[in-house]
Amino acid sequence: MASPFLGMNPYLENPLFWSEIHNLLIAAIFRKLNPQLRPKYKVAIEKRVYQTTDEDYLLVGVTDVAVQSTQKTLLPQIASIAVASPSVEAITVDLTMPETVKETYLEVRDVITQEVVTVIEILSPKNKRAGEGRKAYVKKRLQVLGSFTNLVEIDLLRDGKPIQPVQTGVQTDYRILVSRALKRPKADLYAFNLPDRIPFHPLPLRDSDLEPLLDLQTLVSELYDEGNYDLVIDYTQEPLPPLSKENAAWVDKVLVELGLR
Repeated sequence: MASPFLGMNPYLENPLFWSEIHNLLIAAIFRKLNPQLRPKYKVAIEKRVYQTTDEDYLLVGVTDVAVQSTQKTLLPQIASIAVASPSVEAITVDLTMPETVKETYLEVRDVITQEVVTVIEILSPKNKRAGEGRKAYVKKRLQVLGSFTNLVEIDLLRDGKPIQPVQTGVQTDYRILVSRALKRPKADLYAFNLPDRIPFHPLPLRDSDLEPLLDLQTLVSELYDEGNYDLVIDYTQEPLPPLSKENAAWVDKVLVELGLR
């Protein structure tokens, strides 16, 4: 079953789905671009690794039953031993544990020199909220912007603080930034909203090379079909993260017309 939305499907932004969508979209861009860029360039999948203690991240997808079950299996059977009663009764607390995070991104490399010509980033929720995820991403971003490497930054998440806001002050749901090294500090920002189709955008390469167009909308729609997301999304419920009042009314209208609500 096809996605009911012309553009981005807001239900795919749910933390339960987004990690998978992120990795699948990285792989889809990899498969799409490599045949177009040969023999001069090769696209490679790379990863950024950092540690975080973000509690929201640790709790995503962890049910109370799973936590309780784990705790029970860790409790040893202790023989009856006479001990003194403590003066203060202990309470159970949750510790903030470090978690290693791996975020994938793409590099377009010159086949002969292995020079990184373009970096393609798809933002994750951790990149858009305060914490180690944003710090790690911003550090890498500044390194790219200070080099002769092009940058494509894809933000398909409504929630969180944008990395690159629209300087006119107008707020949009989604953004795609195309930064050509030779034109900095100027860059092209494709800002669009939930009802819009995800726009085509060029992939910057070397200055003299023809730039292919990347059709993210087709890739996202194909991933929705291939991943059978219609089987696990309940369109009678509101999506997570929550929608704005205007977007909620538009989504409701679309789903009612399609008989999904």
